[in-house]
Amino acid sequence: MKVIVVGAGIAGLAAAWELTKAGIEVMVLESERRAGGVIVTEPVDGFVVEGGPDGFLAGEAELPELARELGIGDRVVSQRARGTSIWTGNDLETIDEGRAATLLGIDARREDVTAGFKSFAAGMIEPVTVLARQLGGAIRFAQGVAGLTRAGAGWHLAITGGSTHDAGAVVLALPAYRAGRLLEAAGVTHARALEDVLYAATITVSLAYRAEQITSRLDGTGFVVDPGVAGDHAALLQLRACTYTSQKFPGRAPAGHVLVRAFLSFGDGDPGAAAHTQLAAILGIRGEPLWSRTFYWSRGLPRYRAAHRRHVDEVRHRLERLPPLAIAGAGYDGAGVSACVRSGRAAAAEIMKRL
Repeated sequence: MKVIVVGAGIAGLAAAWELTKAGIEVMVLESERRAGGVIVTEPVDGFVVEGGPDGFLAGEAELPELARELGIGDRVVSQRARGTSIWTGNDLETIDEGRAATLLGIDARREDVTAGFKSFAAGMIEPVTVLARQLGGAIRFAQGVAGLTRAGAGWHLAITGGSTHDAGAVVLALPAYRAGRLLEAAGVTHARALEDVLYAATITVSLAYRAEQITSRLDGTGFVVDPGVAGDHAALLQLRACTYTSQKFPGRAPAGHVLVRAFLSFGDGDPGAAAHTQLAAILGIRGEPLWSRTFYWSRGLPRYRAAHRRHVDEVRHRLERLPPLAIAGAGYDGAGVSACVRSGRAAAAEIMKRL
């Protein structure tokens, strides 16, 4: 019996991998032309540029376990620098890492944040690349799902452009707002409550410099900006945080160079120029960057409302009355990469139980 996984982000890939290991025929449908979702890693002139998450919580076992299964356990790297600062508008002052995580909207226990982060030698794309290779022809790119309807004891999926697929079971590894609409149309009452999940908009800009261009000492892994510093300039591109990428993890920049990543709010202007101007004033940067790379996330990190867990539990309870169908991803069970892997594996286990 074929299972269709909708979405080739890390949650969908993890679900598909679990099902494949169990000998179940799997098809993964992805609306984009690449796998990974918000995980984007690009090599640029010897630098490793992350467009989305740059690591995972060191205290969580999901990514190291998956890496070992995929034969890349030795590719996991630990955080080199520690410590975070806050830009007060006048100076950089050291703050507790838990407070920094809260200011950045990272939903994690203080002890998990204190344990630090890990990543992969060539960036977070490594497990995505290996999973996609292992799944091979099971992944169908440019196949967005436009509709989901019951078909006897299974499901009928309408694909954007006119084609269709049938499956005995489905895993929706999609953002909550997309999954909610498909589920509501499929007859799952109140599934649109999943749209209450807010996805924060942000812009990330990676900038490369020669080490001698940075006149200030870069302490720790970066800094967050005091929320009160931005003032009333809501229409402008405002710096919210900065990661000293080349200090945080090994191998992110060639010798004698520095790579930083700025997080900006949405606004008017050129993000690369705005990031450089604001960072130059804070870090004493001389001259222009060697290059910059900008990523726009109009719907990035999910933020949960107070009733989130109840809404998700209610939807999952209603799914039990239907042919095998599960949901997985950052919109439901935690926004971190480890949480997404955990969510994908759990969805696969639910499907196998139902089958």
